[in-house]
Amino acid sequence: MLDNNGSFYIIDAILAIFLLLIVFLAVNTIISLPATDYSYESKDIRTAQDVMELLSGKIDFDDKTFLEKISAILDDGENSKESIREVSEISKMKLDSYNLKNYRLTENNILDGEVLASSGDYKKATDVNVASRTYGDYSYTLSIWQ
Repeated sequence: MLDNNGSFYIIDAILAIFLLLIVFLAVNTIISLPATDYSYESKDIRTAQDVMELLSGKIDFDDKTFLEKISAILDDGENSKESIREVSEISKMKLDSYNLKNYRLTENNILDGEVLASSGDYKKATDVNVASRTYGDYSYTLSIWQ
């Protein structure tokens, strides 16, 4: 014959194990839920910075950076309309190669805010992401928006 106290202890132990199993599964579910990803909010900000880094970075020590090349063209042409036009064409081709829809590259120091390359309507832009770099006397600003 079974002892009544023994059967209650067995049922109590099974219920306790079942309760621990439920708690374990609940905690495991909460831990495995994906965290809220806030990176989408700063993605565009990084895009402007990333593109400017590409324009100002060297592949190896023998190369000139893109900003160095266009600064040399402007400087050699003494900031003439022809040199600005040449830099505008080169800049537009370069920025289009990055598949950017809306952008604006300006020179702020020597050319007083001259737009070198642009795509999209800047006046209707919202959430504009900006990155700036300087090469020599020239200061370039890249703006990217949605």
